[in-house]
Amino acid sequence: MTKQNGPKQTGKTPSARDARLKAALKANMARRKAQARARAADVAQDTRNDPQGSEKDS
Repeated sequence: MTKQNGPKQTGKTPSARDARLKAALKANMARRKAQARARAADVAQDTRNDPQGSEKDS
């Protein structure tokens, strides 16, 4: 049995793919950083409102 090579990709396709992946990664990182900042701000606000850090009863 021999391996059959699939259709060859042109040189243009990988660079377009790389650009698309880079843009998606950048957007994802920006979204995650914004979420982390929002969580940190929420924790800081809770700490200011309740300086003793009392726990809520369930």
